[in-house]
Amino acid sequence: MLEKLYKNIGLRVQFSEDEFKQFSAPFELKKFKKREVVLSEGEYCLFEGFVTSGCFKVYFMNEEGLEQTLYFAVENWWILDLDSLINNVPSTLSIEALEDSEVLMISKKDKNLLYETMPQVEKLFRIMNQQTSISLQRRILSLMHKTADKRYIEFLEKYPTLEQRLTQQQVASYLGISHEFLSKIRKRTVLGK
Repeated sequence: MLEKLYKNIGLRVQFSEDEFKQFSAPFELKKFKKREVVLSEGEYCLFEGFVTSGCFKVYFMNEEGLEQTLYFAVENWWILDLDSLINNVPSTLSIEALEDSEVLMISKKDKNLLYETMPQVEKLFRIMNQQTSISLQRRILSLMHKTADKRYIEFLEKYPTLEQRLTQQQVASYLGISHEFLSKIRKRTVLGK
């Protein structure tokens, strides 16, 4: 499990073997069953989690009481509510396992201790936060400027194997459309119309 974390952070910063041992020491492996909730709206997010296996949805309930998926987190992705974690406010998001999953989790307290003892950790999480901001900006622009058909095709291109792991309702929630409309889009896409 730690090997996956090492490869993931190695894409952003380089740690020596000893530095990685120090960095990874506070991480704890947690297992979640399918449908188990990791974080509920209104709770405080006091962790960051690196997904080593499985799939999660990070979502909120809109004003009509409908679920809206912000993103899916699969292997090598991170789960958290960044606003809650950084600003110490109740979470507006919920995180739920869609499959039996495993996550390496670090507490906010332990992460802050790493900031103090390992300067390159701050660089690592700064880079990760920048990448997350870019990804969310692109997602917002896609929702605002692209048709549902284009968003669906973009979803398939960005996550080529994810659709097989999700229900049609979950994909529709991510795209911001009804599952009935998604069925029509899928039919058009398959027929090439």
